[in-house]
Parts: sequence; structure tokens; C-alpha cells
Amino acid sequence: MKVSLLLTSAYAMRGDVRAALNLAGALSERHDVEVISVRRQKEKPFFPVAPRVAMRSVIDVRPGVRHLLPRGQVRTEVALWRLLRNLKSDVLITTRPGLGVQAARHAPRETLKIAREWGRPVVPGPVKRLYPRLDAVVTATESAGEEWSKLLTDGPAVHSVLDALPDGPWPRSRMDNRIVAAGGRWVPVKAYDRLIRAFAIVADKRPDWRLRLYGGGPEERRLRTLVRDLDLHNHVYFMGMTPDLAGEFAKASIVATTSRTEDLGMAVLEAMGCGVPVVAFEGARGPEEFVATGYNGVLVPETQDELELFAAALLALIDDERRRRSLAAGALDTAVRHAAGEVAEQWEKLITDLR
Repeated sequence: MKVSLLLTSAYAMRGDVRAALNLAGALSERHDVEVISVRRQKEKPFFPVAPRVAMRSVIDVRPGVRHLLPRGQVRTEVALWRLLRNLKSDVLITTRPGLGVQAARHAPRETLKIAREWGRPVVPGPVKRLYPRLDAVVTATESAGEEWSKLLTDGPAVHSVLDALPDGPWPRSRMDNRIVAAGGRWVPVKAYDRLIRAFAIVADKRPDWRLRLYGGGPEERRLRTLVRDLDLHNHVYFMGMTPDLAGEFAKASIVATTSRTEDLGMAVLEAMGCGVPVVAFEGARGPEEFVATGYNGVLVPETQDELELFAAALLALIDDERRRRSLAAGALDTAVRHAAGEVAEQWEKLITDLR
């Protein structure tokens, strides 16, 4: 069976890109799998790609690459339309609502078309009108599935399949480093400023602990200024971007996320795969789907004194190594359900049922 996954860019540092590439690698163990990137802006993808997965792009925007057509949105749409009309795959999996709409319009009728969704569409009109032409919508969580079912009252069917972690063995934390870690894009919705302010309270009481921030993005200057203003330069470290976030999380004893509206939670899953408990806010859909207080981490309510509560949750784990190790065991148990082989089998069953 030939399976194509269509991404806006397979070369970006995003959780949904990581999840899609993990799925491609898992399916490639038994199928002919390719990843189609609408845009290619770099020589190599940021995240590793399984050796059996083929890569191709619709538009190559790398510096120095010659183009037959002028740059712009029209050229991209025309090139994508041509690719979809001539697609020779048994299954096409899209990864954004805009791509799902294009697949519904232009992909061959005989191709099984599945939209893999993490968030809700910003402009739902075209989705409601064209998604009934697709064969299925697949979400990573039950709550996201419920939202899509309410949106798509006229079909297609909505299913939930977990995101896949990379093939193991996963690196394992020894739980003895005095490090709290966080990772992802440094953008406003991730609310790293909340984490830095909460850690200022932690650093005041436990100055031997450190916060390591992995990633990059437009918020970096503002976050560095905040660290300077709070005099945390000896406590908070900007570690830069890494394709091996799990390897870095394995050096930590706690992973923290203060996102306001996290939809995916791949960083949460990677932390759990390393056996690291997670502290997160309630209401952030991704973490709330996976983190269970007392089992694999701690969920903190979003209230007026949320920063003090978040800091207290971190301090409670810092001061209780036995509890940290107990939560680490629960984290590993949670991660097993996201093993690549198991997730690939769920997708194979879904595809077989749809066909």
C-alpha cells in the first residue's frame, strides 16, 4: 500500500511536523510511504526522517534554486493542484485544514483521503463545505474528536488515534539532575513568560535547581529580557534548538509546560517517553489529555495566583524524590501506548475499515 502524508513544510520545527514524521516512519515498516512538503526551505528536515520514507516537495524555496514560474501563492496553488490531480497513492493523509480542503477538491476519487487534525480550522466555512468529500477525519485526542464531530455534522466520520513517539529505545532520565526542562517554539501561545516568572519563585527557595529552555522563535528577545530583569541569568538557560528533544529531556528530573492553548502536546509525550513527570496547567488541551495528577505528573489550575501555584507544584516535586520517581513510572506507562508500532497498527486498521 502506498501512503502519502501532505505537510505544509516537513522542514519546520513544530510538534505537528514531528508527529507526522513519526507516523510516516512507523507506517514505512510495512508500506511504501512518502512525505510531501508543500514548501522546502532547507536542505534537511529539522527532525529525523526514517530511512524508508521518501521525501519530495511541491515548491523548493531554498536560496539559489531556480524556478520556472514566478514566486507567490498562485504558483504554489497551481503546483499543488497539479500534484494532487496526478497523485498515484492508495492513501493521502493531510495535516492542516487548508491542505484537507485542497485534497477534497483535487485528489483522485479512488484515493482514500484522510485529514489528520490537531487544532480547529481558523476559517471553518471551506472545511464544512468540502470535508464531506473526504473519507475520514482523525484527531489525536477524544476532546478534539468531539469538537470536529460538532463542526462536521454532515460527515465525514471522525476517529481518534494517538500520536506516535519515535521508535525506541527512548533515553531514560536518572531523575537525579537538579534540572527543570521545557521545549518548543518560543511564541506567545506557549507562554514561556509564565514559566520564567514561576521559576523565579523556585530559584529563590531552591537556588541549586536550573531551568533549561529548548527551542527558538520570535519571543526569544522578550524572554531573555525577562530573565535579565528578574536576575535569573544564573538559573535560566536558553539552550537553543535541538532535533533530539527527548535526549535533552532525559537529562532533566521535571518537564514543565505553561502553554495556554496547547493542541498537540508532543513535548509532553516525549518527556513521558524519557520517564520524566510533567507539570502543566489545566485547560491546555494537549497536556490535560495526557497528564494525570498523582500518576504521571501534576496539573495546576489556572487562577489569579496561578504562578504561585505552579511554583508550589514544582517545589513539591523538587523536595520529594520518591514522588518524582513514582510519577516517572506512570509517565513511562503512559508513553508505551504511544509506541510507534502500536500506533501504526491503529492506523492500518482504520485504513482497512475505511477501504
